[in-house]
Amino acid sequence: MCGIVGYSGEKSACDILINGLSGLEYRGYDSAGVSVLNQGNLQVCKTKGRLSNLTKLMEQVGTPDGSCGIGHTRWATHGEPSDINSHPHGTDRISLVHNGIIENYLSLKAFLTDKGYTFTSQTDTEVAVKLLDYHYNGDPFAALVETLKQLEGAYAFGILFADHPGTIYAVRKDSPLIIGLGEGENFIASDVPAILQYTRQYHLLDELEIACVTQEKVEIRDMDGNLIEKPRLTATWDIAQAQKDGYPHFMLKEIFEQPKALRDTIHPRIRNSLPDFASFDSLPNGYFAKYKRIHMVACGTAMYSGMVGKSLIEQWARIPVEVDMASEFRYRNPIFHDTDLMLVISQSGETADTLAALRLAKASGVDTLAVVNVAGSSIAREADRVIHTFAGPEIAVASTKAFSVQIATLALIAIELGRASGSLTETSAKELTEQLLAAIGQTQQILAYNEELTDMAEHYKDTSSLFYIGRGLDYALSMEGSLKLKEISYIHSEAYAAGELKHGTISLITPGVPVVALVTQSSLLPKIVSNIKEVKSRGAYTLIITKEGLEIDADIADKTIVLPNIPDSMMPVAAVIVLQLFAYHIAVIRGCDVDKPRNLAKSVTVE
Repeated sequence: MCGIVGYSGEKSACDILINGLSGLEYRGYDSAGVSVLNQGNLQVCKTKGRLSNLTKLMEQVGTPDGSCGIGHTRWATHGEPSDINSHPHGTDRISLVHNGIIENYLSLKAFLTDKGYTFTSQTDTEVAVKLLDYHYNGDPFAALVETLKQLEGAYAFGILFADHPGTIYAVRKDSPLIIGLGEGENFIASDVPAILQYTRQYHLLDELEIACVTQEKVEIRDMDGNLIEKPRLTATWDIAQAQKDGYPHFMLKEIFEQPKALRDTIHPRIRNSLPDFASFDSLPNGYFAKYKRIHMVACGTAMYSGMVGKSLIEQWARIPVEVDMASEFRYRNPIFHDTDLMLVISQSGETADTLAALRLAKASGVDTLAVVNVAGSSIAREADRVIHTFAGPEIAVASTKAFSVQIATLALIAIELGRASGSLTETSAKELTEQLLAAIGQTQQILAYNEELTDMAEHYKDTSSLFYIGRGLDYALSMEGSLKLKEISYIHSEAYAAGELKHGTISLITPGVPVVALVTQSSLLPKIVSNIKEVKSRGAYTLIITKEGLEIDADIADKTIVLPNIPDSMMPVAAVIVLQLFAYHIAVIRGCDVDKPRNLAKSVTVE
């Protein structure tokens, strides 16, 4: 996802813009640029590549001078990464940065071309700024209102008008934007880390609200021009939490933060050894009792956590659960009933496809519950009820601790659903809750496998293709492990339900091909061992991840990692850490940019 920063104050805008954009590098980007307003002149400097490329360019051509400006890091959607396609875009009198996608840009481009406008980039953003220029007659607010009426799609804009010195205009629709509040200076940003070194105070900009930001004040109006009073919010973490603290990468730091993130998320929601969402999350007593079916919708890693949640809910509550990838959910014309619950899962709370699925459910009259990591995010604000996870800031693009807290939270929800449905007695629910707490306590022990996995990764550094297999919860975990590996190491990796191998995919197993087999589910031990023998007999190089107490034939494992004996249903909370460390160390040995993998963005706010 792209990043936006804006500043109006007394200091050098360029310095603050570059610092702010560096706080958003975790989001993924392929170009960067700034625009600074000084004495009626819009000075633009932008380039393909990293922020370091931009700073080098400014050393060569001169740093834009002024105390009011906007900056941007772009993740290419319309048009390849290039200097020309980089943001900001503009005209002689307007400069604009944009997150999101303008869906009707082609028809608008044709309209503007007929009006005499020409275009130099391939972007939808250039169309947006020139439409704004077309409507501009000296009144920025009026021009924005007319422009927004014609735009279709998702956007967050930061805008400078050459004849309005010291002023930034900002507006959003379906893409996040905040207004930072300082002393004698104010900011705009697409996420809190961009401004944390300057202020922790901010406003959340809501849909189609237009902000006018100057050094002295912030005014926010609706499309009719009515002034809106916004609550002043405070970020609950500071810039120190976004530093590496001696770790070589944010990803490794965040892997090691999982025991704390799990404790922070789960412990406050347990009272008398039972889940307690009523007092902590303000869910009404008996909230879960009415639901007879659950739609669980998410993307990527969050969807795999949903697959773990599905298994636990169906096992303990005997309530059917459908897990859907959010990007497909709306387009299959889903069937809803009055007793359904839509449960959406998102780390950022801004995932566009998940947000759209949430809105569809709400429009259909279905109750919605969100599990999100970012308070005040779009999903958190729009869902009927919210359970906030407390993973803290996750800077690395590849999600780790967010996944752990999601599956632990879903386990707690599954226990509560089991109590509500009558499938679990109070005694059984307490036993499962204690097992969850015990598994969380053992995650610190799992981190001790880091050194062993560092050495083991050397064997896989030149691998071109790798396979994960598992059954039951291990299959869901296999998919997440495979995703982590391909995300950060660029090794082709696939996960398969082990019982399906013989139905075609075993043809991909050739001598020397690595296979990672998860063997943590006691009830499925004979079945998965049989599947491992199938790949081993065809020459696979097998790494088996298992737990104490499970007997596995020594001749089917080339390498083995033995984890503590955690109950089957709680095993994913601990076992996923091994898969994360495995992927991390392979990527490091291969020389990959672990925290900022190519082509990926932290928060996917376009469909």
